[in-house]
Amino acid sequence: MANFKNAQESHAHSLRILNDLYEHDDFMESVGRVMDLGCGYEALDLQWWATRTTRDDEPTPLNIRCTGIDLLDNISREAKDANITYVRNDLETLQQIKHSQDILWCHDVFQYMINPLQCLANWRRLCAKDGMLVLVVPQTTNIEFSRQSFDQPSGCYYNHTMVSLIHMLAVSGWDCRSGFFLKNPTDPWLHAIVYNSNQTPSDPKTSTWYSLAEKGLLPASAEESINKYGYLRQHDLVLSWIDKSLSWMGHQ
Repeated sequence: MANFKNAQESHAHSLRILNDLYEHDDFMESVGRVMDLGCGYEALDLQWWATRTTRDDEPTPLNIRCTGIDLLDNISREAKDANITYVRNDLETLQQIKHSQDILWCHDVFQYMINPLQCLANWRRLCAKDGMLVLVVPQTTNIEFSRQSFDQPSGCYYNHTMVSLIHMLAVSGWDCRSGFFLKNPTDPWLHAIVYNSNQTPSDPKTSTWYSLAEKGLLPASAEESINKYGYLRQHDLVLSWIDKSLSWMGHQ
């Protein structure tokens, strides 16, 4: 919770992307199961998913089956909705989780994973065919008042950038070609929505940018950069978001 004062402030940040998703009626009505990775005691994001309704004149519940994962002993009484199940489990291994999920939701948690590559591969294993991962993680190297700012909260051992995030996601078998990404110049947050590619994760020791491009796992602008320079330059990334906007990462 280092990035926010309390659960309400964290949820208010989540609503920026949740409300964008809620605008897509066909998508929302297709969601059957959601897993919140690191739901927290209040599980406010999970409650949001569990209580969604259609946006008709006469709204009806979508009845999304929701699972909260954390290492807490329990979640709050308010979060014990009929559509919510809480499972005390390690976020990185997720052992003994049976049901595949349409959406894996992870807000302000991924930066604490000790083995991010293995973690992403394990998460993809639980994702349904054509299911998706929604990942929101802070970038800890930023520019503030024209000066570089390096922040390292307790428990965070990696510095995530948009380039490194795309790299890890693709190596772990997530489809970034069809995905959506957002990083606003005025805040440190990286947003990624990627899909289960249904391909076996690559071996990170032997994988190259070229092999990931050949598998069709990279955004088009990333593939163009790699073909031109032999590696991915953030300056070359032009990424789309779910509201159909495009952002150029050269401003970051």
